[in-house]
Amino acid sequence: MKLIIAMIQPHKLPDVKKALYDAEVFKMTVTNALGCGQQKGFTETYRGVVHEVNLLKKIRLEIAVNEDFVQPTINAIIAGARTGTIGDGKIFVLDLPECIRIRTGEKGSKAIG
Repeated sequence: MKLIIAMIQPHKLPDVKKALYDAEVFKMTVTNALGCGQQKGFTETYRGVVHEVNLLKKIRLEIAVNEDFVQPTINAIIAGARTGTIGDGKIFVLDLPECIRIRTGEKGSKAIG
């Protein structure tokens, strides 16, 4: 079992969701996040005052998958999120030692579904 965490641009969420649904990945957690990477933010002027914005809006996706869905999930996220410019995001793949479905008590890959 793996936990896939992806940080993507907010406007790419519908494209990523469609690509994940096409790859038969339907379960995910979506969270609004702030962060910066290589972009380092930007500056803007409002009423003559310069404001530096170095934390940009991002979307954090968390998806727990069984081993056979790891690569299709990664491929779907890349297909939906890639624009070819700085700021497209990152994907992290972590080992998931345990998963328990609260409703039934199922454990492991059966709990992920």
